[in-house]
Amino acid sequence: MPSLNITFTDEEQTLLRDAADKEGVSLKTFAHHAVVEAASSRKKMRDQLLADIFAKSAELNERLA
Repeated sequence: MPSLNITFTDEEQTLLRDAADKEGVSLKTFAHHAVVEAASSRKKMRDQLLADIFAKSAELNERLA
């Protein structure tokens, strides 16, 4: 299974460890969920923006036809 090695400052590490502790999960699990959620959120946002662009383009094309 692929893995990823990420470097954090001491302050970032403390922030992440505190957040993981509050969620009751390991730092590794917390970081994994955060990264996957960020990627998923960006994909959803991109998909919505593209849908909006296509809808507006369709309206414009109808008016120009």
